[in-house]
Amino acid sequence: MSGLGLASFMAPPLNFDSDDPFDLQQGRVTVRTVWVYDKPTLEATKVKLLQRDAIFNITNTAVTEDIDSHNRIWYQVGTDGYVPSGNIQPVRTMLSQPYTANIPIEGLLAEVCVPYTDAFVEPSTESKVGYRIYYETTHWVKALVAGKTDGQPWYQVRDDKWDELYYVRADHIRIMTPEELAPITPEVPLKEKKIVVQLEQQLVTAYEMGMPVFSVPVSTGARLRSGTYTTPSGNFITYYKRPSRHMAAGDIAASGFDLPGVPWVQYLTKSGISFHGTFWHNDYGRPRSHGCINMSCSAAKWLFLWSSPSVPVNKEFTYGQVGTKVEIL
Repeated sequence: MSGLGLASFMAPPLNFDSDDPFDLQQGRVTVRTVWVYDKPTLEATKVKLLQRDAIFNITNTAVTEDIDSHNRIWYQVGTDGYVPSGNIQPVRTMLSQPYTANIPIEGLLAEVCVPYTDAFVEPSTESKVGYRIYYETTHWVKALVAGKTDGQPWYQVRDDKWDELYYVRADHIRIMTPEELAPITPEVPLKEKKIVVQLEQQLVTAYEMGMPVFSVPVSTGARLRSGTYTTPSGNFITYYKRPSRHMAAGDIAASGFDLPGVPWVQYLTKSGISFHGTFWHNDYGRPRSHGCINMSCSAAKWLFLWSSPSVPVNKEFTYGQVGTKVEIL
């Protein structure tokens, strides 16, 4: 089986009502390989090798005694051992019921609700795979169709970069509701909201009327194999916002990227520097990006809904000369 992202269509939806914070919690390997250690330290014995997109149950967390590490959080892999969290995306398998109401011509915003799933060029697992898409990435659903070989419900999904259509099993994507996409504290005047990015601390903080209301570690521009990338300091605004964006640039074999469904994008510069959700690492608190401000998908979503301008439901973007103030220090 190629992974829990391709769980059976016939499996019932899972009910996430539990006092256990690790109930249904899984991890997905985001890099080529990671080692499982018998203790939460790189000095421990290696006990198991996990490949990219391997899915495992996260049963607990641990804090390594390696005090020089910027990211001291490790995940417990069932009874096998521990992995450092930096290259593990926390995921869940939460199968969704198909959306049976009419889908408007502009489409509906949806979120992948399984660790990963494949987008095919036709509504059949026997057709060619266009892309693999990952947990909490966002995509525009255009229609509900029947599978060619199984008759089960599939969503037609439009790729916003190449303007091509793909097909994804409907229980692997969750249509987002207008209530979920509603702006956060819209009653607070625009001039009273501000976002501060502290490059040295790798921290983003949102302020209302001078008081911090939200703060998370992030990853900004870094020195990579292909060159040195910086996040510019200065004053900006969130003038261009997209709840979903296919980002691609460069040669993938040489530190380029091809990332469909990047969620909750807020552009600050015409060169493409933005806040956005990140599913290809979980290593916040140190520089690691091509210049953008990497955030967890859930943190990026909160900031996107909190900032201005608001993006109307079922609209792919908002672009203008107004936005929430951003200071990068």
